[in-house]
Amino acid sequence: MKNDRLSRLRKLFTEKGACAILVTKEVNVHYFSGFRGDSTALLITPDKEYLITDSRYTEQAEQQTKYQIVEQKQGLWKKIAELVETEKIKRLAFEGNALIFDDHAALQELLPHVKINVPLSLDGLRAIKEPGEIELIKKAIAISDMAFDHILGFIRPGISEIDVAAEMEDFMRKHGSERPAFTTIVASGERGSLPHGIASEKLIKAGEFVTMDFGAVYAGYHSDITRTICMGKATEKQKELYDMVLKAHLMGIADIKCGENGKVIDAPSRKFILDYIEAHHEGAYGHGLGHGVGLEIHELPRLSPSAEKIMVEENMLVTVEPGVYIKGYGGLRIEDTVLVTKDGGKPLTQARKDLIELDI
Repeated sequence: MKNDRLSRLRKLFTEKGACAILVTKEVNVHYFSGFRGDSTALLITPDKEYLITDSRYTEQAEQQTKYQIVEQKQGLWKKIAELVETEKIKRLAFEGNALIFDDHAALQELLPHVKINVPLSLDGLRAIKEPGEIELIKKAIAISDMAFDHILGFIRPGISEIDVAAEMEDFMRKHGSERPAFTTIVASGERGSLPHGIASEKLIKAGEFVTMDFGAVYAGYHSDITRTICMGKATEKQKELYDMVLKAHLMGIADIKCGENGKVIDAPSRKFILDYIEAHHEGAYGHGLGHGVGLEIHELPRLSPSAEKIMVEENMLVTVEPGVYIKGYGGLRIEDTVLVTKDGGKPLTQARKDLIELDI
């Protein structure tokens, strides 16, 4: 599989007229070489693969990659420049969304006779997942599924959102997660109107919705799940809102089709929500239906009104996460990680998503 990754990478930069490519984004260094560490770059030519790092990582690199390891002692950019000159590279591609301006300028100053003028994005090369990647993501998902089951026995009125987040993160670490997939979101009551309401010191109260958006990381791969529960018996309005969002969520999964673009997939469930609520609560659903997930928590493809040119293909992984957010009242969201198959969307997230009314 690694050779196929390199073949696609080489095809990309040679088609753009470059002699080699400099890979600097940490997740892409991992994806193409197997090495997991920072302060490292890859230089890929048509027939060679170099990994440039420092003494902190040389032993680790020997264990994780078959690339030729080059140790830098006087600066990463200086060593890269030496390699570029040794390989007689005249035009160098780089990651336009990863190499910052100052670093590009420093490298160009070291290589005045080299054209470093082919900015590329490599993220799309990771969008279709290999079987081994899917298995790693399933392991991350299993950890976050267990964390949700665990938190149902922990959460209660009177404890803070931060306490809930800390308990989930601790549980996931103890069950194999390297770290949280992102800053854990716990938003209760009126704070539920914040789509990215990270856990606060607010105490959870009886009668409130509590939205929890969290994930695990296994071997570098992420899971992403959101569940909303009710602390005690739900009101009729809460039941109505939850039922509406759940229907939109299931509709979003059903609308996933290979060969379709992200705008088309997003549209039916969006219309369903907006027809239901927009007349009374303008702007209650402002984000996209979902996004890709893998070595990063947000990857290609995207499912949103602006994703008309982004196609969904078999073995991509996407989230499906419609929500409703009402300022001054609260909100809720339901999210699964879904595998795109030739027969449509297959949810990998297994945590229950019926309306849970906790006994308090």
